[in-house]
Amino acid sequence: MVKFFVNWRQMILLSLFALLATNAFAQEQEPDPMVGKKLFNANCAACHKLNKKAVGPALRGVTAKYEREWLYSWIKNSAAMIKSGDAQAVAIWEEYNRTAMNAFPQLSNADIDNILAYTDYVPPVTAPPAGTAPVGVAVPASGITNEIILAVLALVFVMLIIMLLLVQKTLLRIAAASGVEIAPEERPKRTPIWQAFVQNQFLVFVSVIFLLLSSAYFAYGYLMQVGVDQGYMPVQPIHYSHKIHAGANQIECKYCHSSARVSKHSGIPSLNVCMNCHKNIAEYNGEEDLENGYTKDFYTNEIKKLYAAVGWDEDNQRYTGESQPVKWVRIHNLPDFVYFNHAQHVQVGEIECQTCHGPVEEMEVMYQYSPLTMGWCINCHRETNVKVESNEYYSKIHEELSKKYGVEKLTAAQMGGLECGKCHY
Repeated sequence: MVKFFVNWRQMILLSLFALLATNAFAQEQEPDPMVGKKLFNANCAACHKLNKKAVGPALRGVTAKYEREWLYSWIKNSAAMIKSGDAQAVAIWEEYNRTAMNAFPQLSNADIDNILAYTDYVPPVTAPPAGTAPVGVAVPASGITNEIILAVLALVFVMLIIMLLLVQKTLLRIAAASGVEIAPEERPKRTPIWQAFVQNQFLVFVSVIFLLLSSAYFAYGYLMQVGVDQGYMPVQPIHYSHKIHAGANQIECKYCHSSARVSKHSGIPSLNVCMNCHKNIAEYNGEEDLENGYTKDFYTNEIKKLYAAVGWDEDNQRYTGESQPVKWVRIHNLPDFVYFNHAQHVQVGEIECQTCHGPVEEMEVMYQYSPLTMGWCINCHRETNVKVESNEYYSKIHEELSKKYGVEKLTAAQMGGLECGKCHY
């Protein structure tokens, strides 16, 4: 019995020692800002920024404004603190239009410590390695420069001109010194080229035919390009990069051009669609494209133009009601007598937008990729098979026409895509 009591006391002491050691280790373990950054992006970034107001206040240095225990309670259940009448909680609630913050009961105190460590984290300033030039200072390139090459070529050209002049003077001196002269009547008479051309009637006929055919060819080519705006790339009042939105961020085309699903027109997205994202994206944080002259400041200034157009007060996070119209420049424009339905092609035909508009996800500035001519459309109808799998719209007519033509798959042309009335009504 005594031996059991001693062992029991030893077990209790060992357990207490292990618990104290675990608590001491947890207290000694410092919060990790990098872990906090991941938690911040997953839970807080939708409404908060570090250095400026968004839906909620800026979080840089928030630990200096509030006690840590208060922050634990606020983050886990802000609504309960507002209901309890906490002065600080109510003040924040009133300042931000009585919008309560989402509750995060799943975050532990250690998680919150990591997030707060990230909000207080200031990256160290590292000096550039020795021998490197500061940013913005041009470093002279080694080797032969273009200026030296151009100077050498200019010198060689001048030397050739001088040599030609000297050779000409030398020949004149040799001719004068020899004293040999040819009588004018003994010199051979040369017929002017234009006179010889006029006297040869066959050559005149062939030349006239050639000029007429070549003129007709160039005139026909010029007239056929009237109204064809392939490559048209206008400057828009607000720069919009499809390369960033559709490419880097992989935003679906029909998220902005939503009417393409149900309408004849693809539609110009309203600025409210832009503000769905840009309420919380006030500055550009992607990569700079210095080769094409696009910097982070340039993109950020374009976002400011959007805010001015919709009347968005970035500091107070509200609309002022003072909006400005944006005069977008239309790029793709078919003649008035041409009928084209986006919904029929995009939704029913399941044709990708890139088929007509090209690699939009690679375009920094949008331009007309295809000629959009009648011949271009007809060739597409002749070559494109209609997708009938799981498409009730074409199931019955496909069965009838496939038997008529004796084929398994039908092109748009075989479905009536070459009839004049389909596009001209």
